[in-house]
Amino acid sequence: MAAVVQERYGAEPEAGLRRPKLPNPGRTIAGVVEAVGSEVTGFTPGDEVYGTAAAAFAEYAAARPDRIAPKPTRLTFEQAATVPISALTALQAVRDKAKVQQGQQVLITGAAGGVGTFAVQLAHAFNARVTAVASTPKLDAVRALGADHVIDYVREDFLAGPRRYDAIIDIAGNRDLRDLRRALTPRGRPAITGGETNGAWLGGTDRQLRAQMLSPFTGQHLGTFIASEHADGLRELTALIDAGTLSPVVDRVYPLTDTAAAVRHLLDGRVTGKLALTLPGK
Repeated sequence: MAAVVQERYGAEPEAGLRRPKLPNPGRTIAGVVEAVGSEVTGFTPGDEVYGTAAAAFAEYAAARPDRIAPKPTRLTFEQAATVPISALTALQAVRDKAKVQQGQQVLITGAAGGVGTFAVQLAHAFNARVTAVASTPKLDAVRALGADHVIDYVREDFLAGPRRYDAIIDIAGNRDLRDLRRALTPRGRPAITGGETNGAWLGGTDRQLRAQMLSPFTGQHLGTFIASEHADGLRELTALIDAGTLSPVVDRVYPLTDTAAAVRHLLDGRVTGKLALTLPGK
C-alpha cells in the first residue's frame, strides 16, 4: 500500500448511536509514503509508516500526519498493518484505564482476538498474573502469549468461580456489568472495550453508560473507555515492538482482491489475532 499524507481528508468512519455513521472499508494501514501535503512536516515520500486512515482497503490511502508513525523495523508491512487500533486499545485499556501493576490478578476476556492478544502480552509485560478467556482451539495460543491461567468459556463460566480480580479487561462484551463487578475486588478496575451483543437501542454502549453513572457510588473505578488514535501512542507501540515486548498475532494474510473472503473468515469467529490484506508484489 502507498500512503498519501495530507493535512485533512474526507470524514472518517465514526460510531453512531445505533450504527456507524459511515461505512468502514478498513481503518489501519502500513505502507510507503507516496506524497505529502504542502503543510506536512516530519514525513517525506519513501518513508515506511503505519497508522490509521479512512478507506484502507485500497492501493492508496489518505492519512493525517498525527495518525501515523514510522513502521516498527521488526515487522513486515502485513504485520504492522494489524497493530494500530487493536494495540492502541489494548495499551490504553491495560495501562491507562485498568492501571495494571505488578502482582495484580488480571482477567482478560476475548483474549484470542485482535485486542485481546495484545492485552495479554501487555499485562504479562507489566508482571501481572494473567487469566485469559478464550475458546477451546485458542487456549494454547493465548497461553503462549504469556497467560498464567486460561479458561475455556465453552466449558466453564469464567465469572462463577471464587477468584477475584484487581482488573478485568472485558473485550468479549457479552456479560452483564453486575457479573463483572462481582468478579472484581472491592477496589478493582474494569476496562470495558467491547460492545454488547444486545445493544440494539444504545449501539452496544449500555454497560459503559451504566458504569459511568455508578462510578461515583462505588470504589471499583467504573467509567467509560474509548480508545484514542494518535501518533504518540503509535510511537509507544513501536518502542514496545522493537524491544521484543509486543508482537502482533497474524492468523492469515489475504490478497486485496480477496477482501470479501477475509471478512467472511473474520465473521465466522475462528480467527486468532488479526487478519491482514496485502497488495500483489508488495
